[in-house]
Formats: sequence, structure tokens, C-alpha cells
Amino acid sequence: MSHPDFFDSVPRLALFDPLAALLGASSDGRLEYGYLDAVRLAGHSCPTVASAYWLTCRALGLLYGEQLPERGAIRVSFRGRREEGVTGVMGAVVSLLTGAAGEEGFKGLGGLGVRRGLLSFGADIPLALRFERLDGGGRVEAEAHPQQVPADPAMGELLQAVLADAAGPAERQRFARLWQERVGLLLGAYRDDPRVFVLQAG
Repeated sequence: MSHPDFFDSVPRLALFDPLAALLGASSDGRLEYGYLDAVRLAGHSCPTVASAYWLTCRALGLLYGEQLPERGAIRVSFRGRREEGVTGVMGAVVSLLTGAAGEEGFKGLGGLGVRRGLLSFGADIPLALRFERLDGGGRVEAEAHPQQVPADPAMGELLQAVLADAAGPAERQRFARLWQERVGLLLGAYRDDPRVFVLQAG
């Protein structure tokens, strides 16, 4: 798969998954995810997918410090409803990384590896997401504001031309390049900007 160079410069997320160890998917239970995994899941790279990926990385870093986060041991709540705006897309990415799932999730093996019921929507919480350790080790409220990352002024007009099927190959290529440049800024120069990624440990 050919992809923009910045994908490979985004920090990866390493986790410990006891279910992966038990069933032999990973001999030591260690799993690693990169931004490209989130893109493959969603089928595209955009500020929403990027925000969900990086918010999760940052939140788990706050929750676990130097320890490996435990996949499947994290409850995630969204303030928005699943069908509201981009909440469903963000939920899919967060689920991939944390293992948290709704009622359709894995019910576990003898109590191990339960994923069902760890992802919920429409919660009464202060920010857009809440990440919470099941062992009582803390929680993190999180929210992303990708609109703080400026877009090239030409993008609006190019997008309209693309959507109206009035853009030629050169215009389409330019739009795609400018789109990914903005995502690259979000995950690069702006990834530690507190105006863009808001996290509150509690």
C-alpha cells in the first residue's frame, strides 16, 4: 500500500493483550498499532481518524505511564451518540486500539478477554471521550479540536470541484495532497498542542 510519508513518522502504540498471549497470536501478548492500521480500518486518512488515533495514544500514555497499556482492560465512553457526526468513526478507531467493544463484542473465555460492554455512547461526561482503567487506576477525559489546524485556502474550492465531478486529474491530485498535508500537520506539528488535543487526567 502506497501512503504519505508522514504515516510512518507518527508514534506507534504498543499494548499488552492477555487474550493475544493466551490464544497464541503473540507469544508475549505484545501488540503494536500504527496510524496506518487506523487508516486501513477506516479506509481513509482524515482529521477524524487522526484525532481518534492520537487521542487514544495520548490518553493511554497518561493512564499507564511507563507501563504497557492493557488492551481489553479499558472502558471508553463517548459523550455523543454513535450515529452523531463523526462519533461512530472515532469509536471504531478507539475500539481497534483499546479492544473496548459494545454489546456485539467478545464475551471472553472463562472471564478472560471480555470486550463486550466496554464501549458506550451518549454518556454524561464533560469532554467528548472518557478512557477509564478497569482496575481503578484512573481515568482521562479527552477531546480533539482538529479545526484549530489551518487548511490551505484552496481546499474549499477544490473540494467543491471534486464533489461536483468537475475537477481534472491535476486538481484531484492537488486536493488529495493538500488534504493529507493538513492531516500530517495534525499528527506532526500540532500533536502536542493543548488547543488541539485536550486531555485531563483524573
